[in-house]
Amino acid sequence: MDPTALATFAAVARRGSVSAAAQELHTVQSNVTTRLKQLEGELGVSLFLRHSRGMSLTDAGTRLLAYAQRLADLATEALSAVRDDGLVRGSLRIGSMETTAAVRLPAVLGRFHRAHPDVQLEVRTGPTAELLEHVLARRLDTALVAGPVDHPDLLAASVFREELVLVTAVDAGEPDVQLRDGGLTAVMFRQGCSYRQRLEAHFAASGWLPFRRLEFGTLEGLLGCVGAGVGVSVLPRSAVDAYRGRDDLRVSALAPKPMWVETLLVRRRDAHVGAALRAWGATIGEDDASALSLPRSKTRRQAPGTSSPSRRPATRRA
Repeated sequence: MDPTALATFAAVARRGSVSAAAQELHTVQSNVTTRLKQLEGELGVSLFLRHSRGMSLTDAGTRLLAYAQRLADLATEALSAVRDDGLVRGSLRIGSMETTAAVRLPAVLGRFHRAHPDVQLEVRTGPTAELLEHVLARRLDTALVAGPVDHPDLLAASVFREELVLVTAVDAGEPDVQLRDGGLTAVMFRQGCSYRQRLEAHFAASGWLPFRRLEFGTLEGLLGCVGAGVGVSVLPRSAVDAYRGRDDLRVSALAPKPMWVETLLVRRRDAHVGAALRAWGATIGEDDASALSLPRSKTRRQAPGTSSPSRRPATRRA
């Protein structure tokens, strides 16, 4: 199949019409129509349903779209690999959880940018599940997510260790009191957030049921809402400590025992690891410049009653 025809097909699928696809591809409509007809003739199937509102994919077109996107991603990656001459330059697409982006990422990005000013950085924040999907789909080169991660197509290395804590307003009652006095509200990030899953599990284990859910997209908004007494949350201690309005918040260790979560740096197992990605792995605090080539790291258990640093090198596994 002709790569240009596949790219044209994908553009029509995204935009929903030949005219919109032609505009995106900076060509004329007749060229788009010709490419589509050639592709459908080669495959022997119709890829689109034509109607008054535009065009929509047939079942065959839907199946082809996933492959067309994968082929386009591989072509882009191949070009990057061929042009990789060992110099730290080009672009780097990084994903991060909201809390990590707010607390851990600025200093790391600053060090990286000062050391490698020729790299164009793109940062996308989101919940762990969404970030993993973007890495798997090759829309991100790497991402900082909450562990554990166990996927055959991904490699992961531990870079931070976070203690999760219960966060309430200073003048608010305990969650069980709030529950009894008129309802408990859990303030959390949107679906797919690993911290949200742990919050819900902790509430269930503590018997704080039923509870209402209030979702936020930013750490600032979430903590501001908790400080105003709207509800309670479970978050990394580092995120609360860095919050400017922390005087309005009360932080409590989770009972009956503290809860620790690994922040992992992940990438696709089969992705090309260029100079920029290797430099990023070294900058973020891994034990050597080839950190992103490591297999999944083992999580070391912490002895009861001992403190843990916020960062530690990944443990190698053969």
